[in-house]
Amino acid sequence: MRGGLKLCIFEDGKYGNLYPLAYTRPVFDLRCGRTRIYEKIKRSYPDANVVYFMRSYLEPVFKARLDGEINKMEALKGDDVLFVNGRLLAWAGTLKPLGDEFVAVKGEDVVYARAKRESVEGAASRSLEEVLQKLRARLGSVEIEADLVEYPWHLVKHNARAINDDFQFLTRKGVFGRMSAKAEICGGEDRVYIADTAEIHPFVVLDASGGPIIIDGQVKVFPFSRIEGPCSIGSGTMILRGNIREEVSIGPVCRVGGEVEASIIHGYSNKYHTGFLGHAYVGEWVNIGALSTNSDLKNDYSNVEVYVNGKMVDSGDSKVGCFVGDHTKFGIGCLLNTGTVVGVCCSLLGGDVPPKYIPSFTWFVRGRISRGSGFRRTMQAEKRVMNRRGVEMSQSYFEMMQHVYDETKKEREDIITRAKGMAATEA
Repeated sequence: MRGGLKLCIFEDGKYGNLYPLAYTRPVFDLRCGRTRIYEKIKRSYPDANVVYFMRSYLEPVFKARLDGEINKMEALKGDDVLFVNGRLLAWAGTLKPLGDEFVAVKGEDVVYARAKRESVEGAASRSLEEVLQKLRARLGSVEIEADLVEYPWHLVKHNARAINDDFQFLTRKGVFGRMSAKAEICGGEDRVYIADTAEIHPFVVLDASGGPIIIDGQVKVFPFSRIEGPCSIGSGTMILRGNIREEVSIGPVCRVGGEVEASIIHGYSNKYHTGFLGHAYVGEWVNIGALSTNSDLKNDYSNVEVYVNGKMVDSGDSKVGCFVGDHTKFGIGCLLNTGTVVGVCCSLLGGDVPPKYIPSFTWFVRGRISRGSGFRRTMQAEKRVMNRRGVEMSQSYFEMMQHVYDETKKEREDIITRAKGMAATEA
């Protein structure tokens, strides 16, 4: 092959289906299994230079997090390019070559495409969408089967497979950290990975009989915890008397206790206490108070509907929990219905079951949605939260949050106005 290969990971127009989780990150930064979507894509082409395309307001934050150019069409010049949709769950063998040039699609969505360097020479003067449209017009397309994440519950649905897939990519397996002689592994040590700096305390059970268990560096699993595989626990996380059931992924620097089943906690979030979290995706910097619990199954066992982009969408599944944006806080004793969506920077108090959609930057108190404390006071509080974990809120992060606040303003005001009207009618 002439020259090298550039890998272009891009967001398409369906990022809105993944709100509120995608308000504060490109869709390919969402977690499924141990790794995030872009990490799964990259490991198929570990030597390729990567160019990312995302919404412009996210660029300053992710420029510091990602190794590669962002939103630069000129960076595609000079090599053949493999374009990959950032919603693609790239399992082992997914990104197989289909020719020197091709466009692989699922319905109307481009899944991945390859172009020779001559085909992208003039890319600097065109948008990425134009380049892909031109390729498709010239080459036609090949319909393939692929797992493109359409909605947040798809990440939860595929989490077990993702953990199994990630386990196969580990270069070593077994117990390398400190594990008490009074802790137990069921299913065999070859089905676990316990990193060198992890600590497994007495009276812990790791049950890998149903799937692998990954415990990364500096994780501490405290006494009277039980972890079922498939499960992945990210670096620096603590499990405190936790009943961690199957199909759970927990990102870095979390504090988790109580019962968790078939859920993803992105990272830097707390669920210390007794309570249930099931079939859910929780973002970063979320705090879930004691006894807070979500439902993931309706009494009549019918499909759960979820609020997406202003309308209710049938999930096609009877087991769907909650989806929680970054920086949201739950007071003690909060109860969430099946399919509840809670936006970014919300604050909920217990006592009343909230509606199935809480817009970003609002409070739910005494059965009513209100504007809360405003943007600047909210950010002051979140700076304190982040500092407690040794993270400083950068100016670019502050500006990203300001953009989310402004983008969600109309929706927030409309819902608050409707809620006030309903309250007046009831009175």
